[in-house]
Amino acid sequence: MPPVGVGIVGARFAADLHAVNYRPLIPSRVRLAAVCSRTRADAETFAKHHDIPRVFSDVRALVECADVDVVDICSTTDSHHEIAMAAARAGKHVIVEKPLTGFFGPATVDRATMLETALRNSDAVLEAVARAGVILCYAEDFVYAPPVAKLRRLLDASGGTIMELRAEESHSGSHAAYARRWQTAGGGALLRMGSHPVGVVIHLKHYEGERRHGRPIRARSVTADVAQLTKLPAVTGRTPHHRTAVEDVEDWSVAIITFDDGTKATVHSNDITLGGVRNVVTAYLTNAVVQANITPNTTVTAYTPDAAVWGDEYISEKVETKAGWQFPSPEEDWMRGYPQELADFVDAIRERRPPLSGGALAREVVEVIYAGYLSAATGRRVDLARA
Repeated sequence: MPPVGVGIVGARFAADLHAVNYRPLIPSRVRLAAVCSRTRADAETFAKHHDIPRVFSDVRALVECADVDVVDICSTTDSHHEIAMAAARAGKHVIVEKPLTGFFGPATVDRATMLETALRNSDAVLEAVARAGVILCYAEDFVYAPPVAKLRRLLDASGGTIMELRAEESHSGSHAAYARRWQTAGGGALLRMGSHPVGVVIHLKHYEGERRHGRPIRARSVTADVAQLTKLPAVTGRTPHHRTAVEDVEDWSVAIITFDDGTKATVHSNDITLGGVRNVVTAYLTNAVVQANITPNTTVTAYTPDAAVWGDEYISEKVETKAGWQFPSPEEDWMRGYPQELADFVDAIRERRPPLSGGALAREVVEVIYAGYLSAATGRRVDLARA
């Protein structure tokens, strides 16, 4: 079977993360065939670094390229659904970074309209993929992270039932300008970071339901709150170590999800946490507790009073200083599940089977998050529509 030709859309952080983690699959299962960026110079630099032969600045040219079998969408969130549909219409398989889509317009629009629009965008992607008969892979790395994979195995071994899940992604803010405003990001911390912990708790309940009953246990309702904590009068100007510069999106959020079986999940996501990225999932079972620390973890710990001691050596993502106690992961991408994720996607495409993280999860994540925005705006629980 020939290797899968991958066309990457985007040439920055997420695109580089994917390109690096395809390397173990090259050349037997993958060939990086093309890259596209709005700025051709960025695409050319990226192509040279990753040895990619074709460069485009028009995404339509990439999705129509005969060398491309799958379009890997690592562009800004506001472009995800349109590129995914274009790829499907061209008969190309789709890998899309989180979140699948959202609402991209003025933050003043009422949240019910945002929810309706985000779901319409999601359904349009799923319909295009189904009509074309191509595979949709949803790039939620938490699903593939080794600590979460072990959590699934422990759940299987225990025979226990999940009563509650608690999950979090937090750090000190995004460098990206697009992340500051609703028009381009589709939301703040709840969407941009919350997609990860929301995605993993939904995945775990889907997994539990499929294993026990042959059907996923789905989210039934959402209660949430959001805030701009770094803009509070008591806080403004007092956060020199934070990178967040939000305009009309939130930098703090919490959501409580109730599932069809009555069990719960609590999700935290924010841009106000110092000390590096915090990616954690805890499962409270009827007969056990399992805590999965994706980051930070204690595979390696290191201390120095002087940040200069470590020089240019990488420690971990988004730490404000290299001084003090640190948690340098020996293989950060592996611990977060990126190579495992891409290997599953490539094999799913080659074998024409659903990936572990696919369209059903992608849509439900969007639904839960935008229901969370509606809940935060109205101060009430939002029940999710079910067919």
